[in-house]
Amino acid sequence: MKKLVLAIAFIGIGGLAMAQQTTTPQDKEARRAEMHQKMEQKHQKHLDEMKKDLNLNDSQVAQIKSLHEKRKSEMKADFDKNKEVRQAKMEDMKAKRAQMDADMKKILTPDQYDKWQADRKAKMEQRKTAMKDRKMMKKPMNTAAPEAK
Repeated sequence: MKKLVLAIAFIGIGGLAMAQQTTTPQDKEARRAEMHQKMEQKHQKHLDEMKKDLNLNDSQVAQIKSLHEKRKSEMKADFDKNKEVRQAKMEDMKAKRAQMDADMKKILTPDQYDKWQADRKAKMEQRKTAMKDRKMMKKPMNTAAPEAK
């Protein structure tokens, strides 16, 4: 019996220790750098495949690379330009959500309100889990075996 209690205690402590892991800004920066490096490798691989498949010369590869860089900078500029609009929309949605919450609190009894809040949180967790599962299920493109010619 003692062994069972000790085993359960260790499992519980281990679970709590795992749940306490936090992400530091350095971890985020390292992850961002790693993702950036992976994207650069992916772009280089794509250029190499284009060079091979289309029989491009070095000049053409350089022109395509500069075209991609130009497009990338334009997309970043568009993203930055629309950042304020996105933030304003997010603030508007937060305000509407808070207003709905206040209205529901007026309509429902305290027990009903608590149950509604719990249901809402549970559904949100289900959506988060479903989104994570979908991301995990996605397969990278071009994973199929090359076609025989």
